[in-house]
Amino acid sequence: MQLPLNALRMFDAAARHLSLTRAAEELHVTQAAVSQHIRNLEERLGKPLFRRLPRGLALTDEGHALWPAVSQSFERIALSLQQLAEPRPREILTVGVVGTFAIGWLIPRLSEFQQLHPYIDLRLLTNNNRVDLAGEGLDAAVRFGDGSWHGTRADMLLRAPLSPMCTPALAQRLRHPGDLASQTLLRSYRAQEWEGWFAAAGQPAPLARGAMFDSSLTLAEAAAQGAGIALLPTRLFEHMLNQGRLVRPFAQEVNTGAYWLTHLKSRQASSALQTFRHWLLAQLQHEGASANSLPAEALDQDSA
Repeated sequence: MQLPLNALRMFDAAARHLSLTRAAEELHVTQAAVSQHIRNLEERLGKPLFRRLPRGLALTDEGHALWPAVSQSFERIALSLQQLAEPRPREILTVGVVGTFAIGWLIPRLSEFQQLHPYIDLRLLTNNNRVDLAGEGLDAAVRFGDGSWHGTRADMLLRAPLSPMCTPALAQRLRHPGDLASQTLLRSYRAQEWEGWFAAAGQPAPLARGAMFDSSLTLAEAAAQGAGIALLPTRLFEHMLNQGRLVRPFAQEVNTGAYWLTHLKSRQASSALQTFRHWLLAQLQHEGASANSLPAEALDQDSA
């Protein structure tokens, strides 16, 4: 069945506003024109789409069934026209990001990147540091480790030394690093982290018996709710420290790795990926958070 486009547009506006008057104002036509187009549409369909009320309109069952399809169709048309009108096509960039880095660093700065580069359609897929660039169809991934992944180009973003964190109430019981031995020590899947921290603090490492987590985000939340003491990257949990949900009972830190931007050497970096990489490194260097000291010209090179 072929239906007039104008009548469908009138129907969409009237369904959104449930008012002929407001629909007419939106479309810059008379109320009588809106009413006539809707009446013609109802006659073609052989079904009423609205119930006329003393103070507006109400959709009938038939109107409720039709409106989502009509509304979504007009939205898709508007989006397609907007894309055609843009002076350059949007580039899709799909990046896997370990959740800790996404929450602790990237998301608070994401609006700045989008304002600077509106033609990059950035799509973020969070993970727990387990990622398959080729299998998941990712252009790049931010992950934590030592930078050694086979067949992968890795640019260091920032080091993330670990420090114990817990609730303020629990911290009041701690005076010396050795006091941790009698507390519940929450663990990540990287089993040697607590041993490394105690070694750096010059203390024998107790047996950690707390729950094990596959994500620093859930580890931090468990600590904030009083489940125990977590070993977390201070730089990426400043928001919880600032909120007072977590505190650092001891200043001692231990380095176990860094966050890296990685992509396959076998795949040429797109212009969108090069732009994202340049922005990440420049932003981190400006903040003084990166362990890199790449010269400016290195930022502009293709990372193949």
